Amino acid sequence: MPGDLVIGLDSSTQSTKAVAWTREGEALAEGRAPIESQMPRPGWVEQDMETWWDSACAALTALTGQIDPARVAGLAISNQRETVAFVGEDGAATRPAMVWLDERALEELPVLVEAFGADRLHAITGKPVDVIPVLYRLSWMKRHEAEALARSAKILDVHGFLTGRLTGRAVASWTSADPFGLLDIVSKTWSAPILDYLELTAERFADLVAPGERLGAVTEAAQAVTGLRAGTPVIAAGGDGQCAGLGVNATKPGTIYLNLGTAIVTGAWSREAEIGRYWRTLTSPTGEGYFLEGCQRAGAFFINWLIDGFAGGRADPAVFDRLEAQAEALPIGSEGVTVCPYLAGCMDPHWDPEARASIEGLGPSHGIGHLYRASLEALTLESARCIATMAGQGIASERLLAVGGGAQSAIWTRMFADATGLPLTKSESLEASALGAGMSAAVGVGWFGGFDEAAAAMSRAGETIRPDPARAEDWARLSERQAKAYRPLGR
Repeated sequence: MPGDLVIGLDSSTQSTKAVAWTREGEALAEGRAPIESQMPRPGWVEQDMETWWDSACAALTALTGQIDPARVAGLAISNQRETVAFVGEDGAATRPAMVWLDERALEELPVLVEAFGADRLHAITGKPVDVIPVLYRLSWMKRHEAEALARSAKILDVHGFLTGRLTGRAVASWTSADPFGLLDIVSKTWSAPILDYLELTAERFADLVAPGERLGAVTEAAQAVTGLRAGTPVIAAGGDGQCAGLGVNATKPGTIYLNLGTAIVTGAWSREAEIGRYWRTLTSPTGEGYFLEGCQRAGAFFINWLIDGFAGGRADPAVFDRLEAQAEALPIGSEGVTVCPYLAGCMDPHWDPEARASIEGLGPSHGIGHLYRASLEALTLESARCIATMAGQGIASERLLAVGGGAQSAIWTRMFADATGLPLTKSESLEASALGAGMSAAVGVGWFGGFDEAAAAMSRAGETIRPDPARAEDWARLSERQAKAYRPLGR
């Protein structure tokens, strides 16, 4: 039947995934293609913006080779956040795109704090002072690459860049523009005071629309390289983190979204733009309310680093089962071993990009099982304190909804349930970011009356783990100990 599929196009840091979804949230077909990054200097991470388009075209071509393009009712994009392209009048790049992992702008943090004040920046943008938002890289360019910045007719997020190629009009949704750190999250417009400081105008950036809004249609030129049918509606979606929250139906009061991936993301929906040091305040992927997002840059990345460096490496297929069994045999607290997991700096709650990891309390009786368990405990408690702080500020916290590779760990998910005192449900919705984009497309083409209806129809929930109240006191004591493991460099 014509128009019985929607496409969620997830343009992430390392690859593009194009997935065709049914009204029931079934992935009918998909296409994938890689995206390469370069590191020209230590701390610099760049991409060629043309690889975003080439990768999207390859993924879409692979997808449309499996389905009749006439069945596609609409398409929406989920994008890697805080990654920025610089586009000249001729449509070519004026310099390579800067990826969200890029840390060249560390020196700009005190500059912006002096110019605006940390509290004012936080209040306008919802983002504590940190190296990740694009704001700081634009300040760096103003001081170090002024000519390239001046020649950039458009400064675009990945969503804006790809919508420009698909439809001829560069459009960002509130949720794709928001992580730049240039958006006034209350008015949902580019912040005039911040743009004035950067000596930029709103016209240099993508047009802004609400999530779920139709922003254009696939052009004949895009049809030729993607296999999509010309005229296919393109709907606004946005940042991959927010789209993932939508994809697992976590954008409603009481549900805490927990992505146990390379980084750990803890998200909660809020009606108001609540500000706090334990989270970034983002616009909701539904366009209504906000998404409070705690983030640990080293989540499963920390665990993989530990195993590769100290447990023989992940090439051994039995290594995780062996370590899980050893950790399961140990008590809460890992017999005195304590980990600070800031391997790649700290976002919430300290916002210290120079923070580093540590392991304390080691003795001759300790082994790799203690290190593994203590690492899981540390990552769990960092997020648990974020969730508790949200609850203390009036954010409803009734259950956890877990996604990501770490959600396959029985001991880790049990830790989260016991440490937070909340039941944890494992999501069965695969490719959550692409699914969230698909839901946005479904709302935009009129399949559902709103985002809540779409998420209820298209998401899938699995096993639920109930917390053990008898363990709450032990976890509270361990949290107090583990929270003291962070020490700023030089102290």
